Amino acid sequence: MLPLTGAGGDPQTAVAQSRTSDHVSVTNKGSIESALGPNGDPFGLRAYLARRGITYVLTYIGEGLADVSGGLRRGATYGGRLDAGLDIDLDRFMGWEGARFHTDFFQIHGHGMSRSFVNNLTTVSGIEALPSTRLFELWVEQSFFGEKLSIKVGQVSADTEFAIAQSGVVFLNAGFGWPNVGAVVMPSGGPIYPLATPAIRVKYVPTDALSFQAAIFNGDPAGTPRFDDGTDPQRRNRTGTDFRVSDPALLIGEAAYAYPSLPGTAGLPGTATLGAWHHFGRFDSPRLDSVGGRLLADPEASGIARRFRGDSGVYAILDQTLYNEPGAPGEGASAFVRLSAVPGDRNLIDLYVDAGIAYKGLIPGRPNDTAGLGVIHSRIAPAARGFDRDAIILGTGTGPIRSSETVIEATYQAEIVPGFTLQPDLQYVMRPGGGLPDAGGRRIRNATVIGLRATVNY
Repeated sequence: MLPLTGAGGDPQTAVAQSRTSDHVSVTNKGSIESALGPNGDPFGLRAYLARRGITYVLTYIGEGLADVSGGLRRGATYGGRLDAGLDIDLDRFMGWEGARFHTDFFQIHGHGMSRSFVNNLTTVSGIEALPSTRLFELWVEQSFFGEKLSIKVGQVSADTEFAIAQSGVVFLNAGFGWPNVGAVVMPSGGPIYPLATPAIRVKYVPTDALSFQAAIFNGDPAGTPRFDDGTDPQRRNRTGTDFRVSDPALLIGEAAYAYPSLPGTAGLPGTATLGAWHHFGRFDSPRLDSVGGRLLADPEASGIARRFRGDSGVYAILDQTLYNEPGAPGEGASAFVRLSAVPGDRNLIDLYVDAGIAYKGLIPGRPNDTAGLGVIHSRIAPAARGFDRDAIILGTGTGPIRSSETVIEATYQAEIVPGFTLQPDLQYVMRPGGGLPDAGGRRIRNATVIGLRATVNY
């Protein structure tokens, strides 16, 4: 039996899963409480509550980012997120056997690097969102049969349990958290940070290494505005308390196998994951008009896109430990590759691939530091590329024709004391937005972004 729990709640098979992360699938390890000595638990309140099944966690992430070349324009931002989470073991608290309660709130502040400077598809930072104080998740989970079966009901975020690569949680770019193909194509970005939505999730774990889970979500966490006024979904659901239940549903299913080692090796575990989703809403064609099959770029078209009923996607992940430091079981290298695909006739991007390698304990004497190198590739769908070509041919546009966006990220997370990490970061964004034009009609130049993140966990 694998003793550690990884990102998303399955067994940890990636030796290089980082100590802290902005990904909501991760339980950050270590607490600044131990470094505060007698002041770490004023009046013994935390210990008192823990004995009664009540635990709380406060995590603050602050980061400075700068676009030093390319993008829409050069500039720097500061952004921060305070996450206040509360968990209650309902058995210890009130005798409700096998049940637990969870909720968390975000206080988000600052300005987004991608929104303000880079204009790329895969958001530079996983904490980037409009400033707000909002409820995120609020749910109750009931376990049965010795925790082999569990049902979660309430407001849930899909990226806490689905489509997670444990080796990828060290990276800052939001694409490494939830496949960008889902975040771009789903209404309001889907039920992911910072917008959770009402859902029911069922998980079955027949063995310590095998798990199956499925969930039904309200398919639009912010709702479609009555008139297309361009309002940001985060403004339509400002506080996270809309609790929408009447939008077309989103179904997600996933199977994961955490194997103990590759054939012919020893002590090199990994996880293979296969998942799929279907959304029951309606989706616009990027290229075709709704009347007479005209092209949207045609000046005589109605300007109303053809609508498709439903949208689906599949994804696969392989997350593998590559090397264990001799005599140091918690140190070594692990890598992942993740692929996600959707239909190309109704989505802006149709293929998403990311991959990366992380190394924990790379520098001698620094066992809890994690270094990472990763790449993200998002391909613009054929219909969207066709719209760009049509516009040039018909004289309603001047190009360029979008193709794909690729991001390369290098990062190093250093644990200063348990619960406090510093993380310098470098990202290079090629063809931001897939090759969007700037004000002069040329492609937005490749962008270089540098940053420094601090994370404090209590």
